[in-house]
This record gives sequence, structure tokens and C-alpha cells, in this order.
Amino acid sequence: MPIHQLSDTMINQIAAGEVIERPASVVKELVENALDAGASRIEVVTGGGGLALIRVTDDGAGIPLPELPLAVARHCTSKLGDDIHDIRSLGFRGEALPSIGSVARLTVRSRTAEGDSAAEIGLEGGRLLPVRPAAANRGTTVEVRDLFFATPARLKFMKGERAETAATSEVVKRIAIAFPDVRFTLAGPDRSTLDLPAAGNGADGQLARIAQVMGADFPDNALAIDAEREGVRLSGHVSIPSFTRANALQQYAYVNGRPVRDKLIAGAIRGAYADVLPRDRHPLAVLFLTLDPALVDVNVHPAKADVRFRDPGLVRGLIVGAIRQALAAAGIRPATTGAAGMMAAFRPGGSGTNGHQGAHPFFRPGPAPGFDPARSPYRPLDAGFGEAAQVAFDAGPLHSADSRAGAQEPAEALLRTELGAARAQVHENYIVAQTTDSLVIVDQHAAHERLVYEALKQALDARPMPAQMLLLPEIVDLPEEDAERLALHAETLARFGLRLERFGPGAVAVRETPAMLGETDAAQLVRDLADELADNDTVETLKERLHHIAATMACHGSVRSGRRLRPEEMNALLRQMEATPGSATCNHGRPTYIELKLADIERLFGRR
Repeated sequence: MPIHQLSDTMINQIAAGEVIERPASVVKELVENALDAGASRIEVVTGGGGLALIRVTDDGAGIPLPELPLAVARHCTSKLGDDIHDIRSLGFRGEALPSIGSVARLTVRSRTAEGDSAAEIGLEGGRLLPVRPAAANRGTTVEVRDLFFATPARLKFMKGERAETAATSEVVKRIAIAFPDVRFTLAGPDRSTLDLPAAGNGADGQLARIAQVMGADFPDNALAIDAEREGVRLSGHVSIPSFTRANALQQYAYVNGRPVRDKLIAGAIRGAYADVLPRDRHPLAVLFLTLDPALVDVNVHPAKADVRFRDPGLVRGLIVGAIRQALAAAGIRPATTGAAGMMAAFRPGGSGTNGHQGAHPFFRPGPAPGFDPARSPYRPLDAGFGEAAQVAFDAGPLHSADSRAGAQEPAEALLRTELGAARAQVHENYIVAQTTDSLVIVDQHAAHERLVYEALKQALDARPMPAQMLLLPEIVDLPEEDAERLALHAETLARFGLRLERFGPGAVAVRETPAMLGETDAAQLVRDLADELADNDTVETLKERLHHIAATMACHGSVRSGRRLRPEEMNALLRQMEATPGSATCNHGRPTYIELKLADIERLFGRR
């Protein structure tokens, strides 16, 4: 076949293959156009999961009548000037509407504030329909019907209606977080409606919108982030380590207001929580990066979900450092959901309803046939609650946090501390403490494991790591660019006990390895570091390995379950927890303590 010019329709359909992956992609492009037009209210209606109908209505500036044909023409936009590096809008490529119109039936109806009436224009499978008058309020309505009817092969790759609707809802939520002063409404054929009222500008409005999307529990379990470094500003909220999810779907990142899915940002969040969460749990996060548009390239992919930073190491370091600083400054905080789970466990059946829908929380099933004195609720309290039986749980006088001092401390002073005064040890593993308004249950092994681990980390960071010299240097062959990167970071690696140097153009010689690693595969370690430097320009791999060993040492060197503690030891453990950042979770991400407020206890007993 000879070389020939493709038709405009074919060109738009090829572009649609990159821009329009599924109905959610159409909604994303249309909602972004509405926001760029200054809309304060955006309504989205879908049918058939978005394949049959997508209608996006806004109250923005509208499109003047003479510009309607340009609005559906390829590479026509009002959002980009002469500098491709100065992008300050969500859309800028001028591909969305013509791409959608090439694979669906598209209608654009718009009216400006100055216009006496509205007008509409359409595209059907790439065929342009003439402009005609229409009736509409100020703003723009874009209607997309029969998506992919012109490319039916794409329909085979679509998921079910429910899955496509869920993807569309996720897109609207992701965009809505960045624009709290705009009202978003999403309605579908199943009469389910997502309504996000305008929450206002400022920090309070931003947090209110986040709560609308991520749930009312998030603000009570979140930490504010606000940091800046070399012209890059980071703000937002992240969850405390004890408030997590089983997946990373509730991690939202924005660059200059644009929702992005960037692996560097996701990796930085994961790195910041590396030693406070288990691998199968994920924090919740909403992060906003603000920087000069010239320092970030948003034109990496037509879908505009990927970005590329000019200095990725700076961005990653800023995110990791800011989150870790916030976690350290927060002190010790349990998740508020822990008390709810504890109350549910106390109720019959573990759910508060004993398996009966709508039952009272204190519902009790009827008595079993026959009378058993041992099971009767009216039997005499002949064991377990008498004064003699209680002696084993008597913690004795309350001592100072410093067990070596042996000084008595008034009970009232300990009760006013964050974790209170130790009252008992149950099953030789759980410390029961009392504060002025709550009951605290501490897992002694998990808590002491975190304390030992933090002490080991501080020792590792305070001085250079001891190294063991290799009898014969190990030569590791690498691509020349990887060897160069390692050589540039040789001083940092040496601080962690890994000493290497260039050995020709495509190799490095490893002379010392960290003593803590023992016998290790130096070649594989070097290759892993080279890969991470290529991706993130950091040497976190080596640091994470050392911290993993420290965590293992802490696990085996901490107070074991089954050890009976004296009252002064229990109180000393509580005081150390209060002074240690991150001690609300152990090294494996499990909670170290649960707090139950007195008001919750009173509700359990029907006092409230």
C-alpha cells in the first residue's frame, strides 16, 4: 500500500484510542472543560454505564456562536498560548471533543451571558452537523450518546454497567476534591445520586470536601501537611498509621490542581509509611503539589494523568520528609474507629444486633429450653468478682514513669496523662490503664517492639553504620549510566556502610558492606540500588534493608507476651509510648493500644 494521508475521521479515531479509554474518560474530559470555563455547578447524568448516554451540564462562561465549529475541531483550544511549558488549565490539547465525536454521537449546546439564545452543533462518527439554534440557560451542555458505535470493536473491552458507573463516580470524586467551591452532581439510571455540595474555599472548605468524598471518619484520623522546599509547596492531609485501607484507591494526588496518578508520588507515600504499616495496608492521603508550571511536564500522555517533574528527587524527598515530620509531630494517636470496633465486639453477636436486622443494641435472645444454674444470669456471683479474686488485679500504688527512681506519683497526675495510669495486666499481655475520661488497653509486646525499633533507628541515623571489609573486592558489571549514578552517591552509601568506587567505565568495585547485613549478595544489592537511583534518584533500598533488620531485632528483643509486669514497669512503658512518635502502631502496622471513652462505656451499659 502506498503512503497516503489519513482522513480527519481516522486521525480523530486514532487519537480517541488514547484519550477515550472508557466512559469515565469522557466524563473526565468534559468535567475538566466545564471547570476551565469557570463553572460553579456541574451536573453529570449517565445511562447504560455511560455507553448509552453521558450528559454534562455546567453554568460556565459558555461558547460564543462563531466559535462552536472550532470547539469540535481538532487542535483548537482557548487555553494555550505560545508557551507549551506555561499550562495553567486542566485541558489544553484541543483533542477531547473531536475525539469523542469521532466514536460517538456528540452534541454541544451552549449559551454565553451576553447571548440572546443558545446554539448547538453535533458530530456523529466524525461527521460534522450544522449549527442550529437551541434553548438553554447560560453555560454549556455536552451530550454523548452511543459511545464507540463507530468503533464497535472497542465495546468488547468494556466492563459491566456497574463497573463503568463506579469508574465514572471515582473520576468525579477525584476531580471534586480539588475544587471544593464547585457543586458536583452525578445521577445514573439506578436512581443513585452522588451529590457533593459546594464546601467553600480555604482549608476548612477543603477538609469538608475531603470528608464528603472519603467519609466523615477521615478528618478525625488525619494529619495536616504543609511544607515547602525550593519553590515546591506541598499541602493536604494524610491518615494516621492506625487508620488504613486494604488498597490504595483513597490516595489522591494533585499537581497544580490537576488530578494525577503518578508512580513517584505513590512511591513516596509508601516510603513515608514504610515502617509503620504492614505491606498489605495502605494509608489514606490527599496531597496537593504547587510549583512553577515550567518545572513539571503535564504533556507526557494525551490523557494527562501522568506528569514528569524536572527534579523528581526534590519532590519525593519533600513528600517523604513532610509526612514523616507530621507523623512524628502528631505524637501518639489511635484511630477513632478502634473504639467503634471494640464496642461492636462487646455487643451480642459482635455486631450489636445479634444477627437480627433492626434489633435493639441490647437485645437478648430468649432463654434456652431447660434451666442450667451455671448458665443462668441470676446465679450468685460466687467467683471472679469478690474482693479475694480482685487481689490478683490490684496494681498497687502508682509509681513514677521512671521505674528506677521509685518515687511515688499522685494518682491524679497519672490519670491526666495521655495513656493514663496502669490498673491491671490481663492474660500477661494486655495492660489496662485509666485516664480521666477513658479506658485504655495496651498490647505490651507490640508497644515495646515499637519503642525498641525507634531507639535502634535513632542509633542508626546518629552515626555512620559499621562496615565489614571484603577480603577481595567484588566487581559488579553495570551499564555505564548506572555506574555513574552509584559513583555520584558513593558518599551517602558509605554512611550506610556500603563503600564502592568506579572500576572502569561499566563496573563498580564493592569494598565494604554494612556489618548489620551479615553475609549478603553485594552484587544484587548494588543492582537494586542502581535501579532505584534510575527511578527515584534515592538510596532508600539500602536504608529500608537496614531498618528491616532493626525491626526484626526489635521484635525479638522486646517484652514478650506472657511476661508479668510490675506496676512501675507498666507505667514506665506507658510514659515511653507517650514520648515516642509513631508508637500507636507496632513495626508490623498493628495497633498498640485501643482507647474506649467513658461515654462509649456508658452507652454500652445503657446509661446514655
